[in-house]
Amino acid sequence: MTKKKPELTFVEKVRKIKNSGISNSPSPNRDIYGVEEMDSIDKRIKYVLQIVNNDNRPAGNMLFFVMYDIESNKVRNQIVKYLLKKGCTRIQKSIFLSDLPTARYEEIKRDLTEVHSCYENNDSILVVPITTEYLGAMKVIGQNIDIDVITKKKNTLFF
Repeated sequence: MTKKKPELTFVEKVRKIKNSGISNSPSPNRDIYGVEEMDSIDKRIKYVLQIVNNDNRPAGNMLFFVMYDIESNKVRNQIVKYLLKKGCTRIQKSIFLSDLPTARYEEIKRDLTEVHSCYENNDSILVVPITTEYLGAMKVIGQNIDIDVITKKKNTLFF
């Protein structure tokens, strides 16, 4: 009977990628992991609005964005898998929104910082705390979506 290897942590996986020789992959036509499974823009906006309109959010939760610009397809794909596994929701191709316990926020920040320092790169990862008030004030530009209709903020007069 063969023994099953223990699963590598996120940081260990990225270190293995680094040790195997990360080369800069071209960024203009890069592959983006998991985009084909992304919800429609309507569903993504409704998710955001559920957070904004939820009066019963756990008191110990932290609302934050994770945004990145990562050249290496391998590293970027590992980060996407990691963020999804940790409970983050993909809002755009390289933007995740999270409403998670503060301890998980700290863990994500720590792991992403460690991964970023594992290899020489010109990448950037932003972890940005946000309030529900700011999130509720968002504007969607493009995609032919009227956010005011979805949020029920638009006033309509009938004569």
